[in-house]
Amino acid sequence: MNREEILSIKKKQLDMLRDYRSRLYKAPQLRQLFFELTLRCNAACFHCGSRCTPQSPDGLPVQDYVRVLDQVKERYGNRMTQICLTGGEPLLYKDFFDLAQAISDRGFRWGMTSNGTLISRETARRLRETGMGTISISVDGLPDTHDRLRGMPGGFERTMEGIQNLIDEGGFHAIQVTTVINHQNIEELDALFDYFADVEIDSWRVIGLEPIGRALEHPDLLLTPEDQRRLFGFIREKRIADFPVTYGCSHYLGLEWEREVRDWYFLCNAGVYVAGILSNGDISACLDIERRPETIQGNIATDDFIDIWENGFDLYRRPLSGRSETCGSCTAQEYCSGGAFHSWDYDRDEQRICMRGILFDTK
Repeated sequence: MNREEILSIKKKQLDMLRDYRSRLYKAPQLRQLFFELTLRCNAACFHCGSRCTPQSPDGLPVQDYVRVLDQVKERYGNRMTQICLTGGEPLLYKDFFDLAQAISDRGFRWGMTSNGTLISRETARRLRETGMGTISISVDGLPDTHDRLRGMPGGFERTMEGIQNLIDEGGFHAIQVTTVINHQNIEELDALFDYFADVEIDSWRVIGLEPIGRALEHPDLLLTPEDQRRLFGFIREKRIADFPVTYGCSHYLGLEWEREVRDWYFLCNAGVYVAGILSNGDISACLDIERRPETIQGNIATDDFIDIWENGFDLYRRPLSGRSETCGSCTAQEYCSGGAFHSWDYDRDEQRICMRGILFDTK
């Protein structure tokens, strides 16, 4: 199949996805529900989108999360929605395993994100016993780089011990490592690939540093256009060689690059597939989205979650491109719809990250 044929197929599929997205705005599907259990964390990552600290507060009582679980199960059953436990570091939540058991008892699939440093052999066993299926663990460079970026001396070693404990325990559907690439640690991409080639993880998710949270204080570490092209070229090269390396769900990449670095095309899942309960009970979508009145849809202390999911989320169920003259006049907007909600600048009404002019051009 030649290049023109491939591009023609991609365009047809993107046209189908565009039409599907319009239908999804009217009939969203709750495929992932995130519980932000705590904003406490034993790391101090320079790029943390939630600005977590060791002194940050814990989340809600278990019964509050369970109430939402029961609402979801009553309305949609337990087959469509996966529960995702996150933080902060979710294992610092004092009732973590009580909640994990409650999720499992109700028949939901569940997974978590973690820095991995608290996963002892005993913790790995309990995670398996309470039904955890998937986990994504953050590793942001070789030992010295990882420890510096995460403000955690010895963190790399403890993280890798946690990953190995999960591998040794077995019984999980997928163990993934996520690496956030910035202008400096991009130099370690090849060395990290060689390192993880000898670790029995299921996939390596490589994403660029996003201009959110504390990363906004470090503009010098954001990826340059050259860095972006280098990153995507690296991922595509590894995928062609059949290695399980993937880019995250962020950003429309243009016709040439879509489907090259991840399994499907760009679709921002916020508010159409994904909802989140923040640690204070606020109802939002993707937890990386800036927390402000217009992005918060309610609070489970005063609002019925199902009612909010079905009748709220108006912000997320129309194209962001309609808020921006720049996006609205771009021919790619029919496919990108204005891009990802988490990287949108809500004060300026413009996208902070756009691959137009970096990976593709429009006329």
